[in-house]
Amino acid sequence: MILFGDYHTHTKYSAKGHGKGTILENASVAYNKGLKQIAITDHGFEHKLFGVKRKDIPMIKEDILNAKEVTGVDVLLGVEANLTSMNGDIDIRDEDYEFLDVLLMGFHAMGKPASFKDKFHLFYPNIFGSSFAPSKERLSKNTTAYLKALDKYPIDVITHLNHNYPVDTLAVARLAKQKGTFVELNGKRINMSDRDIITMAEEGVKFIVNSDAHSPDRVGECNNGINLLFKLGIPLSQVVNVDKLPKFKNKGRFEIN
Repeated sequence: MILFGDYHTHTKYSAKGHGKGTILENASVAYNKGLKQIAITDHGFEHKLFGVKRKDIPMIKEDILNAKEVTGVDVLLGVEANLTSMNGDIDIRDEDYEFLDVLLMGFHAMGKPASFKDKFHLFYPNIFGSSFAPSKERLSKNTTAYLKALDKYPIDVITHLNHNYPVDTLAVARLAKQKGTFVELNGKRINMSDRDIITMAEEGVKFIVNSDAHSPDRVGECNNGINLLFKLGIPLSQVVNVDKLPKFKNKGRFEIN
């Protein structure tokens, strides 16, 4: 089996030094590891600490063009958006689709809530509550917010599902399959149980293995997810970036002139 691409990598454009390397460095490591494609997916615009700045997008585009020319690796521009409300809102505007090749989405504790109600009823319960024994009410609210986000936005990848934000994974998997959204097996952490993953696979969901690299040396380091696929006997035909390149909903909307 061959890993064709890594679609969750961060750079210095994730603010405050959260991402350590440049786009060129990420692409160079990808080239050295034999990857054909990567995505630059810095933290969403409303992340209170590490969010990418919209004013930096032109510079990011230039850096991507340079990295593609130097390395020959196909570099996509994306973002790891933040869930911001119980109504399924994320920190993406309509005009952002003009430059997005790929849209990732996950819950982050330091995302900016859309309202005070969302802060107290969505963020605080997940920041201060246990991920191991969530109440039925919390699980229902979390799951509903994800389902609404999948309905409202062309989300390509759900990142680190269940990390600090427990959901009904089967319900998410069913809608993700319907919407053509991939569920990530994260290179740093996988917070779903083996049974969760097997059940999702049985539902026909498509997985994507990503590194979630925050430094260039971690680009392409997806063994956490790959090893789990073999352990659980998940068919590689259900993994969209092994032995093939994935097709994203947003790919082709953004082109560098």
